Amino acid sequence: MFLLLCGVFLWWAAHLFKRVAPDMRANMGDRGKGLVVLAIAASVIMMIFGYKMADGAFFWGRSPALVGINNLLMIIALYLTSPGPSKGALLYKMRHPMLTGFALWAFAHLLVNGDVPSFVLFGGLGLWALVEMVVINRAEPNWTAPAKGAIKKDIIFLGASVVLLAVIGYVHTWLGYPTFG
Repeated sequence: MFLLLCGVFLWWAAHLFKRVAPDMRANMGDRGKGLVVLAIAASVIMMIFGYKMADGAFFWGRSPALVGINNLLMIIALYLTSPGPSKGALLYKMRHPMLTGFALWAFAHLLVNGDVPSFVLFGGLGLWALVEMVVINRAEPNWTAPAKGAIKKDIIFLGASVVLLAVIGYVHTWLGYPTFG
């Protein structure tokens, strides 16, 4: 569990570094970008191995209804993390579609994974996305929405999200985590 906690903490630290210590980050220049990318990559590796090794109490598991809800939420989360909201006509005024999609991804995974390691991983990452939105809004209160795009873009990115969910589901199943029941 320690490795998982360290991975989630490092994810938070690397992503919030620019907002929490802007002068320090600015003084690092381009070298800072590389260090942040390295920290994020290390956090992902720590979270993967930490999650696989972690053990904890189990409160609920998968059910057909929760799997169906999870998959529907995942389509929405994938759409939100795509360029669709900023390029399309439906959600172009949404300030943080990617972070909202990330938080929705975390919530969807908590629906079907009711154990302590999942609370740490998905709960910790979902909470990070919500905190990140607040931090960005405080640091940059003046925001202008992009120009309204075409509904065609929304349809294209929604279709791509369905295809991507199928691919992700196949990979999850191949790794031993059946996605579609």
